[in-house]
Amino acid sequence: MSVARQVVVEADGGSRGNPGPAGYGAVVIDPATGEPLAEAAEYIGVATNNVAEYRGLIAGLTAAKALFPDAGEALRVHVRMDSKLVVEQMSGRWKIKHPDMKPLAARAAAILPPSSVTYEWIPRAQNKHADRLANEAMDAGRDGRQWEASASTAALDAPAAAPAPDALFSLPEETAESGGEPTDAHPAPQQSAGTPQTGWGAAPDLGAPATLVLLRHGETALTPEKRFSGSGGTDPELSAVGRGQAERAAGHFAALGTVQEIVSSPLRRCRETAAVVAARLGLDVRIDESLRETDFGAWEGLTFGEVRERYGDDLTAWLASPDTAPTGGGESFAQVAERVAAARDRLVARYAGRTVLLVTHVTPIKTFVRLALGAPPEALFRMELSAASISTVAYYGDGNASVRLLNDTSHLR
Repeated sequence: MSVARQVVVEADGGSRGNPGPAGYGAVVIDPATGEPLAEAAEYIGVATNNVAEYRGLIAGLTAAKALFPDAGEALRVHVRMDSKLVVEQMSGRWKIKHPDMKPLAARAAAILPPSSVTYEWIPRAQNKHADRLANEAMDAGRDGRQWEASASTAALDAPAAAPAPDALFSLPEETAESGGEPTDAHPAPQQSAGTPQTGWGAAPDLGAPATLVLLRHGETALTPEKRFSGSGGTDPELSAVGRGQAERAAGHFAALGTVQEIVSSPLRRCRETAAVVAARLGLDVRIDESLRETDFGAWEGLTFGEVRERYGDDLTAWLASPDTAPTGGGESFAQVAERVAAARDRLVARYAGRTVLLVTHVTPIKTFVRLALGAPPEALFRMELSAASISTVAYYGDGNASVRLLNDTSHLR
């Protein structure tokens, strides 16, 4: 009879941009002494946090198996990760819904017999060794080289692992009874009494966000003259400058390779900008009426100075209150915020875990950002948005938003 061998695998992965330059790290630890037996790390190019974390798990399990190739089912591996998503999915308590995660989970599950592996979620602060390895791999990739184990200092910053009790290597009854079919029926594991329930370190892994990349259309003839140009005006086409800006934006997104869908305002300048990007990326464009610009009523085509001269009182009232509409039956900022919020909710639900390019206008983009920040309506007047600029907001499964970028024009230089 084979003697049971027990090891702990700690794994992590990270992405600087999510998706962005990504890497993983994994370490196999002797549970009796806390000594590292093997390390693995790799820069994997552009990927999401979740993909990198799964790749770390795969590397850790593969390294454990390689250490004891003849152990067979006598090998017991206890995996410790700070990714609640990976731990819960691999434990069979959460369904694996995202198409990018399913093959990775299947690959991880096939390395060792299911009865040989148990999983535990740990706070990030307890996963320093694997986290350091992942960051070393990303740093190496940034510098155009491969991670080398001989140059790693990850173990120096990681405390020795405490001996793991035999219970850690026993298959939980709920997992054994599930037959390996993931389910949502079981609650997530409870944190220990000494673990903080709030704060950065305790935040759950909520999976890849819905990432809205907000591209303002390229210039029209009205743009450099700073004239009001909304959804109630002449619907101008892109100028020669604007078409050039659209081409440069298309090249930028092609180089990144992260945009998976394109949605555009129905107005001509946005449809033309979106078409240039879509042709470069090989994607279709979906039109969303809610992404149109504000209707500026009687102010359409006028400069700010001309509006002040002709409709001074109306302009003052409009600047003072989001509920006031422009002269002549235009649209108030409150009305715009209502339709943009509805569009946001639809888009986030539709594109959960994906990156979608929204080609739209100044007011909708500023409104997406304002709502994400929880800023007051007057914040609209405190943001600059250049033609063909890029802003980005990511939305997570718990409803929280993260503003990643605002008015980036580096691709136009």
